[in-house]
Amino acid sequence: MVDYDKMPPSRQPEGTFPYMLQQPPKPLYPGNRPIMAKENQLRIYRGEKPCWMPVWLTDNQYCWPDVYAEHAPFEANGPDWFGQEWVFVPEVGGAMPKPGTRVIYDITKWQEQVKWPDLDAIDWDGDAKLQTLRYDPDRAHVFHVTEGIFERLHELMPFDETFLAMYEEPEAVHSFFEAMADFKIKLMDIIFKKYAPIDYIIWGDDWGTQRAGFFSNEMFREFIMPYTKRCWDWVHSQGKFVELHSCGLTQQYIKEFIEMDLDAWTPQPINDLDMLTAKYGDKLALTVNIPGIDSARTEDEARVLVRRFVDTYAPRGRVIAGSIMNPDEKVKNAAFEALYNYSSEFYAKR
Repeated sequence: MVDYDKMPPSRQPEGTFPYMLQQPPKPLYPGNRPIMAKENQLRIYRGEKPCWMPVWLTDNQYCWPDVYAEHAPFEANGPDWFGQEWVFVPEVGGAMPKPGTRVIYDITKWQEQVKWPDLDAIDWDGDAKLQTLRYDPDRAHVFHVTEGIFERLHELMPFDETFLAMYEEPEAVHSFFEAMADFKIKLMDIIFKKYAPIDYIIWGDDWGTQRAGFFSNEMFREFIMPYTKRCWDWVHSQGKFVELHSCGLTQQYIKEFIEMDLDAWTPQPINDLDMLTAKYGDKLALTVNIPGIDSARTEDEARVLVRRFVDTYAPRGRVIAGSIMNPDEKVKNAAFEALYNYSSEFYAKR
């Protein structure tokens, strides 16, 4: 059980992404479940039958270290671990690289221009004592690798030049990605040990626009896949799982994701979720939003929407419901209760 009296408040600026993810988790509704929410979600990742359909970012809980500086610390204006300047954007509650600033001026000289942070010099122990006090033992804990190898490169140099470098200086790009994969593995190793228990990671690397992926599949296989898969393979070697966060219309890479042994993917709704769940729901876990649940006006309407959702998607395999949000607390709770009860009945019959 969660001891809310011992749970420390977030030190992150109110309203930022880290602040929201560090908030105390609300008790699961309804309660009195037969197994822990953690075990139920991990069953989905392992390809086993769950007791109920999990809810994304509800049945799990974030670990977000305050000393994690892929952006400027505390989402403020300033430099990150690598010396790249960031600026906070209030409209989105997050930060972006400061326009006009860069670290890499010549991709062939990245080894001279990139200053690597000393991960061993960071006070992980002191921060971990604070962050792990927030843990709910009933939930799976996730560490978000916010900047994948591609994002990390185009945050250190202009976006357009990153693509040009892949064509003009592929050897330099490959060597950067190789070194960055080493860095990510060392970072995750520290997190897994200092902030235990961590059950899975979210790997964040945006690979697409609203119309298509950034890369041809051949280019994805050449530049992105080898180094990302090496990181994911290492996570799996530690007995943990990988969920992908990648904005854009990236479904063209689904076969590559499966070949990379991805456990779970939360695609943006611009992807064809009907096709993905129907064709690949037995290959990896897919998070799908419940259509209309955010605007449902009555408890009965919410129940109807949830049952329709379960009837459609639960038979397709490893499906996780998207976050349930509704301004009316009673309507929202009706949706949670209906999802738990109705999906429990479905899986009990399987």
